[in-house]
Amino acid sequence: MAILSPRLAMLQLFFFAVLSALFTTTTNARDTTSSSEDGGWILVNEISRASNQSLLWGPYRPNLYFGVKPRIPNSLIAGLMWSRVDDFKSIQNSFRHACEQGDNMAGYGWEEYDVRTGGNQVIRDQGNMIDIQTQFVKVEGGEHETYTGGIILGGHWGVRISGTPREDAPADLKTALWFYVGLEGFGSVSLVNEPDGSGLEGAVQLEGSIPRLGNFRIDVTSGPETNKAPRVIHPAYWAEKPLDRTLYHSVQVPEDQVWNAKEFLFVALRDNIVDLQERYGKENHPPPCQTFTVKNKFGPGNLHYIQKVFEGAFEFDVLYTSASALEPMSSEILTETIKSVSSSFPERFEKIFPREAPFDKSKYTKFAHSLFSNLLGGIGYFHGTSVVDRTYANEYVEENEGFWEEAAEAQRRPGAAKLEGPTELFSSIPSRPFFPRGFLWDEGFHLIPISDWDMDLTLEIVKSWLSLVDEDGWIGREQILGDEARTKVPVEFQTQYPHYANPPTLFFILTKFIDKLEGFQSPVDEMLSQESFGNMFSSADLPTAHLKNSEAALQYLRSIYPQLRRHYFWYRKTQSGDIRTWDREAYSMKEGYRWRGRTPEHCLTSGLDDYPRARPPHTGELHVDLLSWVGMMTRCIKRIAVKIGEAEDAAEFDEFDYAITRNVDDLHWSDKHGTYCDATIDDYDESVHVCHKGYISIFPFLVGLMDKDSEKLGKVLDLIEDPEHIWSEHGLRSLSKSDEYFGAGENYWKGPVWININYLAIQRLQEYGSVSGPHQAQAARIYTRLRKNVVENVYREWETTGYAWEQYDSETGKGQRTAHFLGWTSLVVKIMNMPEHVAITPTPGVTPDVTPDVTADADADPESASPEKTSSEGSSDATSGADPEGTPGVIAHADLEDTSNADPEVTLDDNRDSSHDSNIRDEL
Repeated sequence: MAILSPRLAMLQLFFFAVLSALFTTTTNARDTTSSSEDGGWILVNEISRASNQSLLWGPYRPNLYFGVKPRIPNSLIAGLMWSRVDDFKSIQNSFRHACEQGDNMAGYGWEEYDVRTGGNQVIRDQGNMIDIQTQFVKVEGGEHETYTGGIILGGHWGVRISGTPREDAPADLKTALWFYVGLEGFGSVSLVNEPDGSGLEGAVQLEGSIPRLGNFRIDVTSGPETNKAPRVIHPAYWAEKPLDRTLYHSVQVPEDQVWNAKEFLFVALRDNIVDLQERYGKENHPPPCQTFTVKNKFGPGNLHYIQKVFEGAFEFDVLYTSASALEPMSSEILTETIKSVSSSFPERFEKIFPREAPFDKSKYTKFAHSLFSNLLGGIGYFHGTSVVDRTYANEYVEENEGFWEEAAEAQRRPGAAKLEGPTELFSSIPSRPFFPRGFLWDEGFHLIPISDWDMDLTLEIVKSWLSLVDEDGWIGREQILGDEARTKVPVEFQTQYPHYANPPTLFFILTKFIDKLEGFQSPVDEMLSQESFGNMFSSADLPTAHLKNSEAALQYLRSIYPQLRRHYFWYRKTQSGDIRTWDREAYSMKEGYRWRGRTPEHCLTSGLDDYPRARPPHTGELHVDLLSWVGMMTRCIKRIAVKIGEAEDAAEFDEFDYAITRNVDDLHWSDKHGTYCDATIDDYDESVHVCHKGYISIFPFLVGLMDKDSEKLGKVLDLIEDPEHIWSEHGLRSLSKSDEYFGAGENYWKGPVWININYLAIQRLQEYGSVSGPHQAQAARIYTRLRKNVVENVYREWETTGYAWEQYDSETGKGQRTAHFLGWTSLVVKIMNMPEHVAITPTPGVTPDVTPDVTADADADPESASPEKTSSEGSSDATSGADPEGTPGVIAHADLEDTSNADPEVTLDDNRDSSHDSNIRDEL
């Protein structure tokens, strides 16, 4: 063996020491990274687990005055029905179960409500002369294994049901109530009490077991001693059913018809009436309160009715106990939880939605609480089949003259529409009595205020909607899931078509989510200790869990990105418009779009139904509102791509973004009319503008595609505040007062004031009024007036009628169409939260306009990235002008870089010039 010199030996030792250090450092780094990633996934799983617990149960049957179910298909449902039973005629018109527009109500709804904890609902039933109160709360605790082996934390829930006779009610007002429990799938529910043919004394107790819920118990209490039952002098009372007992009726019905509990109850009541007539005759018939009762029927069944009959005021509790919890649900726990929920809601509401002058007065408090609580109270869980036409008939391509007639004929072909699914959806709704189902274009507006209250709930709803994206990228614009939902929709409107789009408002929310992330980023390591999990994921912390953890946020965005991307490109493909055939002058030959599903009178897919368009429809039409929506989508998905490190996608979206911004003006601005317009083809095969001034005219403004220094912006602002066009003292009209179609026909979007569009306008006016520019003062002035007008009118009508309405008459301000429209009309809560005035000074941190100068050096490289364009996540909103509600900003169109959490560095070019025109015009 050779012996090394001391010098070489020292060098060798040093060399090995360096290698060892490098190896150790690398190994430690890998271990640290692995630990961080594992911790991140642990945290994400804990968030999901805790969220499932707090969101599992709820009054998720919003079509009913009160109906409970879990977010589990084919499981347990419960509901409440009632009626006055003083005479034989009243019950025909006063039986309550589903919310109906024609019910004689003095207003109803949630006065305080949080999806995670519960709240208080009051139903002012004029027809039955009684006010019904349902105080529903949830209590954490209890674990259940799912069918996949996962865990759902369900906990307990309870509801206190009480009734108070109204002032005009007789002293001995008699009210019958039926609480029912139904089983829609596998499992069992049975009565624990000893059967008694005269009825049940004391509390009624059911027990059951259902997959994914495990074992449970439901107690229906007798209530306080002040409860009073009618006393009837008749043999049927004493010999058979004394009404101071609880009546019980169990029946087996088809599982897919359990939801139809009212009809099966009517069958039971009819049988009882027939039996009484046979036994006592018409001359000696028992009084109504005895007649309208169910026979006590014990035994197996999947639909269980519990009936109580009261005289005067009453109260009783329904208590659901998860058997896996350590302590059962009780009336005492219910009382304490009701108090806790009632005290916490107002405090939290004022922190999140403080009202600004002039709406900081106390009279607006109940109004604000009611509107927002009913928005949350409209959230439901839906499951069932859909009617879909996937024939992909040639007529649906809409390429021929008279295409709408061909399409209508294809739709009438036998067998074209078929049932698909079942699928499920967790969503809010526009209106409990009239639209108790998910609507794609409504949902983004619903989630704007909800995301301020509970971002994680919002993300759960968005994820649910995106789970409906099919392999092509389509989402049905109206989710009519199951037989129960279809009972509210005429047959001719039930079928969904995979070439029909709808305004993609969910992208509003995802942009807002990214905006909010920047104020909540915390090191993951601070949240990873086991000690912190229990405290972090209480119901109080869950609303911001994804905001507080950037890793969870990124994982969420990565998980939904494939569906978003597929939906985005489906939109571009199926709604594309024809620019090239008609020799239109435009920067891009691709960025023009046409709603499919047009008829001469309607464009239902646009969401603006009867708003006047080109007559007759033409295959060469281009719709400015649709191009604006695609522009908004593009900016949003570009930001997501940047954030999750999809560099190639981000660059592609940036090109689309720029082209759309150019084409909005090239294709849709009319110098003659001084506004944005749709385009069509005239009798001479020339492209012409179709200008009906109204909401469509201001769409590029509404979604933030206009430059703050643009001369066109001034003209749009002039149109907005012109009382001969869309300005009214009650909000912006949907169609110009001077238009030939104003107020004509069904007059749905031909003049009435809609709150969702007014909200977008107010929000955008606030932005343009906040940045230095030639139109700042005008925007700020209009903002103050419009904000005040809209809120005051909605409040005035709510105070007068007890309802928020679907739309408002532009001349009188009167609420009209659907009452109890607590979808986007609830955006008034956000409007009250906005400042009274906009300070007419440059906003700190907002950079000058960087919209491309198309007259610059024609030799500039369109693929080069401007050094000024690159920015970090921490400053992206300051430079982009992105607004706080998740819609694109008003300063620049391609400034959404966010690289702090992205894998590769992504930079986007926003320094394009005229060379961009010549180099990529043909490519686009």
